[in-house]
Amino acid sequence: MHQKKVIIIGASSGMGRELAKIMAAHNYIVGIAAPQEDLLVSLQHEIPSTTYRRVLDVCDDNARHILSDFINHMNGVDIVVICAGIGDRNPHLDFAIDKKTIDVNVTGFCAMTTTSMHHFIKQGHGHLAVISSIAGIRGNDTAPAYNGSKAFISNYLQGLRKKIARQKLHIDITDIKPGFVDTKMAHTYTKPFWMISAHKAANYIFSGIKKRKKMFM
Repeated sequence: MHQKKVIIIGASSGMGRELAKIMAAHNYIVGIAAPQEDLLVSLQHEIPSTTYRRVLDVCDDNARHILSDFINHMNGVDIVVICAGIGDRNPHLDFAIDKKTIDVNVTGFCAMTTTSMHHFIKQGHGHLAVISSIAGIRGNDTAPAYNGSKAFISNYLQGLRKKIARQKLHIDITDIKPGFVDTKMAHTYTKPFWMISAHKAANYIFSGIKKRKKMFM
């Protein structure tokens, strides 16, 4: 039986970190990527099975090359999950905050997505799963760039789905739209009563990936 391989981008904390542990426990060969090597090493110590790690900042000029090299190092992968994202409140419209959000959530997302898609197209199959957000459904007065970036992600993934259908490619695209999850990012907002843990959210995400859902919240 083929043992599936996955790369999780943004695996150093939150949902990405929990998802890496869950998928490893379900017999996936897991590659973990994030800018913080110390957090990747500590995650490897929490996973008893063999894992691969790569320091990768999605905003780095070499990010696409680094991901491509990582995929080759693992002799190809079946799934790429993009969890990398930031979201700071910006009530005073500080351009520096907006730019950082766009650099990670839009430009970095596109860099990782296009690299993954080129691999899947060449390979003949694959599954791209991306964490966008329910925030992408409508604008937000205190974080307009964050919500706008998440809308961009979902719209871009819709376009990829149309491309796949037109070209009859055997590639799955999954748009994951979590609500409030108890992560470092969420702590910049008032905590709602319906916030769930990163571990619980990661279990939902894993279930959706296994079912190859197109979109779920």
